[in-house]
Amino acid sequence: MHPTVHGSDGKDAKMRLKIRYENEYQTVVLDAEATEELWVSLSLEGEGLTQEEKEKLIQDTWEERFNRPDYNNWHKFDRHRGRSKAQPGKDDAEDEVDTNEPLMEEVADDRIFRRDELDREERESYETICDWVYKVLVKKPEWADAFIAVRLDGESIREYAAKIGADENNITQKLKRAEKKLRENYIDRQI
Repeated sequence: MHPTVHGSDGKDAKMRLKIRYENEYQTVVLDAEATEELWVSLSLEGEGLTQEEKEKLIQDTWEERFNRPDYNNWHKFDRHRGRSKAQPGKDDAEDEVDTNEPLMEEVADDRIFRRDELDREERESYETICDWVYKVLVKKPEWADAFIAVRLDGESIREYAAKIGADENNITQKLKRAEKKLRENYIDRQI
């Protein structure tokens, strides 16, 4: 709180009211009459208070009713607007940093920054599953091919049957048998 300035007759008293605008404060200087009007408009009560105590009560009430809610609303809306904390380093005087691009710790979901890593993990997971399917169905590679094409790659039974020149019902039966064999093997591995 800034100190109150009093004139020799006490009528020149000035109050400095801090008003938040977005994420910064602006100070408004109020004369004694404006301070009293603000006291009344905020419906504040208190008898026998010094001018300093009144000003502190006004500022505290203003902070609670206006500054905090306005800041919270601004912050909720504006926090992911791309005002990055990234700053050019000492050696980067010529290379400007694009501050419209947020840093990884500034975003709620960092997957966009890790796309290559996630794609690699997904590929490795897919390859591991395919290897396991071929290992379990080693005696029936046509079952493994059908299972991978239909269940993992999302190809329809009709498309897969047409592609290999087989009957749809035949592919459906191979899929049922493959799923049963894989389920049994998976359960045995868990035990």
